[in-house]
Amino acid sequence: MNPICSQVRVRVPATSANLGSGFDTVGLALDYHDELTFTLNPDPADGIAHVFIHGEGEDTLPRDETHLVVSTFRRACATFGLGRLGFTLEATNNIPQARGMGSSAEAIVAGIAAAAAFAQPGELNRPAIFDMAAQIEGHPDNVAPAVFGGLTVSWDFATAEGVGSVAIPGGEPLHGGFHTVNYPVDPAITAAVFVPDYELSTEKARQALPKEVPHKDAVYNVSRVGLLPAAMNPVVLAQAEAQGGADALGGNSAGAGAGQVTPAAFATAAAQANALLFTATQDRLHQPYRTPLMPPSAELIELFRAKGYAAAVSGAGPCVLVLHYGNAREAIDQVAATQLASGHWRVLHLPINTKGVEIERR
Repeated sequence: MNPICSQVRVRVPATSANLGSGFDTVGLALDYHDELTFTLNPDPADGIAHVFIHGEGEDTLPRDETHLVVSTFRRACATFGLGRLGFTLEATNNIPQARGMGSSAEAIVAGIAAAAAFAQPGELNRPAIFDMAAQIEGHPDNVAPAVFGGLTVSWDFATAEGVGSVAIPGGEPLHGGFHTVNYPVDPAITAAVFVPDYELSTEKARQALPKEVPHKDAVYNVSRVGLLPAAMNPVVLAQAEAQGGADALGGNSAGAGAGQVTPAAFATAAAQANALLFTATQDRLHQPYRTPLMPPSAELIELFRAKGYAAAVSGAGPCVLVLHYGNAREAIDQVAATQLASGHWRVLHLPINTKGVEIERR
């Protein structure tokens, strides 16, 4: 198969995984991007990848076939039926490396999306990109929001040996492998990401985790993670309150405003959102065990949570994520004023990304 265009530009958002309680399952896309341009070499005989890197990782990332974007692109090209393509990759990296903002997921998604754009016309097949990216990454929590945007909850559905799927009455069969659900996020939800001047590898962070956890800690996290979709979208709470009012009036009551979200109901739900965010980001499964690997991050999280803010480790760390409903930028910066003044931390105030990976063909 021949490529359908000569150049593809890819834009992939940073992501934050776990959000406290949702270990290895929950992810959030942030409006902060790496941008990559793949330009096919004019000479078909030139099958080499020429790599140019600007920004984060420009002094440390490889510039050959071992670069994660390049190796993933090669693998995806083979899957999509493309031959070995020679190309120039120009990457403008904004996402910090080895900090818990999904830089490896970004690289994997970028490589697959670029291959798909060269191979197939029209819109990206996002489910196919997600499936391949999750298999390569080994876990879906970062790649899901990088592909779809917004808040995602993902899982790995295991089937019995020799059984590829399970029949679902009235619906499509549920196949084995990775799956994800995308939840809406209120535009008023913002993320403050505190980026330290030290790194922590995901592998080292995983090695700190125990093989077993107490049952009560598992229950603790389950009770918190179930709150996240509502906490991230207060209108759901307002609709539930309105529906409850309608039911109290007799279910299908034709009374004025029955079941509709009133301004008062939404204001109440919005006020409740930050309390829910605070609760939903509590964790006992992974952060306590990783604290010795990142004391400055753990101290900053405790500082924020003592003030009532929904703070958690971003991914495997060491970045710190603070989620809030409404504009609290100055107040959040004030809480971390000492850390920011030290020169060892910087902060990114970011909206939530709702688009996921984007491509442009030329």
